[in-house]
Amino acid sequence: MKGHVAYLDSSAIIKRYIKEPGSEIIKQLYQRAYAGELKICFSIWNIGEVLGALDRALCRGRLVGEEYAIARRRFLLETRRLTRLNLLLVVSLRGRLLAESWRIIEKYHIYQADALQIATAKQMACTDFLTGDAGLHDIALKEGLNSTYLS
Repeated sequence: MKGHVAYLDSSAIIKRYIKEPGSEIIKQLYQRAYAGELKICFSIWNIGEVLGALDRALCRGRLVGEEYAIARRRFLLETRRLTRLNLLLVVSLRGRLLAESWRIIEKYHIYQADALQIATAKQMACTDFLTGDAGLHDIALKEGLNSTYLS
């Protein structure tokens, strides 16, 4: 993949729809994507993780009724819109990606989802990897990714 491509892990994506530390960086990144300066990338797996995170926020009272509905709708609509505009690459799961993630799991003793995100970013030759997970950030750096920790 040529050009500037920023991989967002699930914790980074959620910052677009729930205000928390790092949200401003993600907002700016989306603005740059809309301006055609870069592409955003994440795995199809991330869609389920983000929906799960939004649901957990609702169950824990961090989001209330309408806030949850708005955040969920915005995420799904924006994902569709950016994909149609070819500004978002949603990478499907493939055997090769899963096999690479197994190597990462065994090397760093992490969950499948986290390993899959690193494997996907590497396969897509993403120029940046953004995460709100300090441990994942450290592993991404060890795997040669240009990782940014969104604290």
